[in-house]
Parts: sequence; structure tokens; C-alpha cells
Amino acid sequence: MQTGNIEMRVHLVYAHPEPKSFCAAMKDTTVACLAEARHQVTVSDLYAERFNPVASSADFAMRRDASYLSYALEQRYAVEQDAIAPDVAREVERALAADILILVFPVFWFSLPAILKGWIDRVLSGLFYGGRRFYGRGPMAGRRAIIIASMGARSHMFGTGAIRGEIEPMFRHLSRGTLGYVGYTVVEPFWAFHVPYITDEARNLELVRLREHLARLNSLASPCIPDLDDYDRECRPIFATPRYERRL
Repeated sequence: MQTGNIEMRVHLVYAHPEPKSFCAAMKDTTVACLAEARHQVTVSDLYAERFNPVASSADFAMRRDASYLSYALEQRYAVEQDAIAPDVAREVERALAADILILVFPVFWFSLPAILKGWIDRVLSGLFYGGRRFYGRGPMAGRRAIIIASMGARSHMFGTGAIRGEIEPMFRHLSRGTLGYVGYTVVEPFWAFHVPYITDEARNLELVRLREHLARLNSLASPCIPDLDDYDRECRPIFATPRYERRL
């Protein structure tokens, strides 16, 4: 994971209510791996910090337009006026300071926990996109993000013809519609399957596999993200088949 003598700044957002969970072990393993590689790590433990996941007008001590709430516009204005809620300001600062963003969470209902979705709603807004500032032109372009998640399902339940279908489209809303949208290069995720039902020995092997995955962080593949040069000003495709689809 080392990049010469350069230390990377990493922010890990963790969302699990149980401190003794396997998710917590994945978080601790990830932090340890990063520390061993001499990276600088900050952690947001959303449940432990009682992070408020509800976006509302209460997030702004000063309003640009008190008669109508446009959350993204008000957030940009509040940041400029130093009038944003302290918990949001802290998370925005952590995210903007990091070269790599890591999300660690359990899969709930084919998606992510509500508290983590609330972190996205309140933090990755306003400053992180707008106008033509998205995908490769987003503010986080040049930085990486990785998803590390656990679930109860078995690995064979995902794939072509499998009972739950392909796993990548299931989380495209997060990898492409959220992280990729604000500019991150989203690298290959880590999935831990059937976690509540396997032995402690098997869980330990999963943590070994996680360490091996993180050791390849600099070489992990990333999905193709649309290139805005393939689209006109109104985001209509210029080519019959956009170049990113031809690379899939």
C-alpha cells in the first residue's frame, strides 16, 4: 500500500451499532493496515458519535433564502459564512482533507444503513458537485474511494442467474451515483459474505482476505465512469455508444 515515501491521508466512515461486530473488526483491521503503511487515518464512527442523519434547515445558522430550502445551495452559502452545523462542518473538513475515502458498513436491505445514507445526504452536498462539476470533473477527482461491507447472504447468491442477481448493479447507486458522481475513482470493493453464520475461524480468514485486498489498494481495478467529453452540454450522448460503455 505504500506509495514511495508519500503518506496518504485516509478518512474512514464506519456505520455499525455494535462495537463487537465483525464490521467493527473490519474497521479495526483496515485502520491497522493503513497505520502499518504509515498512512494518516481519521475515523468517523457514526453510531458512537451519534451522528444525526436527517438533513434539515437546522443545519444552517444563516440562510441564503429563508423562504425556501434548497439544501445544496444553502450548504454552499453556510460554508462560505461559517454557519454550517458543527457536525457537518467536521465531516466536510475530514472528507476534503483525505486522498482516500473508505466506507465500512453492513448491508441492510440491499443497501447501506440509514445513518450512512444520512452522512452522504448532509456531507456530500453543495461543495461536492454542481453545474458540470461531476464525475471526472467533480471536486474529488484524483482521489479514491473504496467500499468495505459485510452481509448475511452467501457469495453464490450473487451473479448471473443467481437468486439475488449481480452485486455491482445493486450498489451502483453508491459506487457510481454517489462516490463516482462527486469525482472519486471507486476501486474494487470488499464483500464479506454470510458473516453471522460462519465460524470465528472463518471470520478470521475473512480478515486475512481483507488485509490482502488492502495490500493491493494501489492496483485494484475501478469501474468505468462516464466521461463528460462524451456528452453535450445537456448530457445527451455524442456517440451512439459512450466510450466508457465500450470499455465495460
